[in-house]
Amino acid sequence: MPLADYKIFCEMLDRARELKYAYPAINVTSFQTANAVLRGLAESKSDGIIQVSTSGAAHISGTYLNDMVLGAISIAEYVHRVADRYPIYVALHTDHCPIDLLHTFLIPLIEETEKRREKGLPNLFQGHMFDGSNLPLKKNLEVSYELLERMSKSELVLEIEVGVVGGEEDGMKASENARLYTSPEETLEVAKKLNSLRGARYLLAATFGNVHGVYKPGHVKLKPEILKACQERVESEYGKDARFYLVFHGGSGSSLEEIREAIEYGVVKMNIDTDTQYAFTRAIVDHVFKNYDGVLKVDGDVGRKKAYDPRTYMALAELSMAERVKKAAEDLMSAGKTLYKAS
Repeated sequence: MPLADYKIFCEMLDRARELKYAYPAINVTSFQTANAVLRGLAESKSDGIIQVSTSGAAHISGTYLNDMVLGAISIAEYVHRVADRYPIYVALHTDHCPIDLLHTFLIPLIEETEKRREKGLPNLFQGHMFDGSNLPLKKNLEVSYELLERMSKSELVLEIEVGVVGGEEDGMKASENARLYTSPEETLEVAKKLNSLRGARYLLAATFGNVHGVYKPGHVKLKPEILKACQERVESEYGKDARFYLVFHGGSGSSLEEIREAIEYGVVKMNIDTDTQYAFTRAIVDHVFKNYDGVLKVDGDVGRKKAYDPRTYMALAELSMAERVKKAAEDLMSAGKTLYKAS
């Protein structure tokens, strides 16, 4: 059963925090990219997380339908079917869902899991992200509390964001005056509100200068010490058990030193999208450049069917993306640490 259920997902998170490593959480937009993630994780002997965003889910449903709920359900059902062929655990998660899409994306997916559980079927996803970072903190936590209360009844993990990840990616764009650093006082309010729901599990994306998109090394000015300060503040008030399970968003352009420091302070999940998109596309471009007269009918010629057969270049793209997933597992120190044991 390499698709992690709630118990296993919680064990994954607990083990990562205890041993100080993090899971690559890779956004996918197709069955092919999901296959790349599974292959990369399996070859790394790393557990991990497959994610889908609102726009990514809409893409999966096809340009005619453009239905993000249908796309999310479809990719989740696909992973349910194929994951047990891989010798690692993988959890399914959704990415940023803003308040204006709450009732057209996130709530329908929660309802889908609730219906499945009534029939004795496993959860569709293991976790969902609500991004209320653009809301006043009080409103963000009120909505998050209601979601966590509901989701915990169906053994779902909630991810929230406090502070704003800058830049733009997958349809999410921060305002130019966005505040990119979460304060210890804000995280104290998170703990006060959400930890009152005993037994409910949640992840916190606290921001420390993260920026979505792709940047050259050195451009993004991260301050991982902010995470340390947030953890120390909540621990001083509520004890060690209140320390957060943190998520690292917007990691493109970050140095390995910064990534490892963030893990040291409690990051257990790192979202990766831009870098794997590039790896996937880079292989296709390389194939086209090397086989220009094969993929196109140049000067009245007929091209070469094998060169323009999508299976040829999509397989190369899958392998290239899988290699980037393997690098992520190495960087995050999850490689070789799968909890899966073959029977």
